[in-house]
Amino acid sequence: MSALASEPPRRAARFASVDALLADARSRLVRVSPHQAAHRTRAGARLVDIRPQWQREADGIVPGALHVDRNHLEWRLHPESGASLAEATWDAEWIVLCTEGYTSSLAAAALRSLGLDATDVVGGIHAWRAAGLPVDTFPIADVGAAVKTVVP
Repeated sequence: MSALASEPPRRAARFASVDALLADARSRLVRVSPHQAAHRTRAGARLVDIRPQWQREADGIVPGALHVDRNHLEWRLHPESGASLAEATWDAEWIVLCTEGYTSSLAAAALRSLGLDATDVVGGIHAWRAAGLPVDTFPIADVGAAVKTVVP
């Protein structure tokens, strides 16, 4: 019997590719530039950085951003999850940040599917830095002053 004969059958997919999945997610978002994100955070939106620690160490952190690992995002931001943050309210505006703006699009679309007001930053932290917006190194002397890290 060949190895192929023992493989499970392929399941029907809603999307033909990851690119199609990403395009669908982005079709449900009004994505923002780094400067727009900075302006909206000054007006009360919450910037949530979903990058893992190793990426924050490599690329730096945005001062004032909330850090929630991607695998905990929906539970921490949904007001009724039973594991939500104090900041997680139905009227909160969330702007999701990742490294280049791909994972953040998928994450923001998931938040919108839960009824939350969410979008993401086009180009991620790389575009944020290129736009000349503030980025601190990680770790910094007082991490709590610059970023609130949410531990599972």
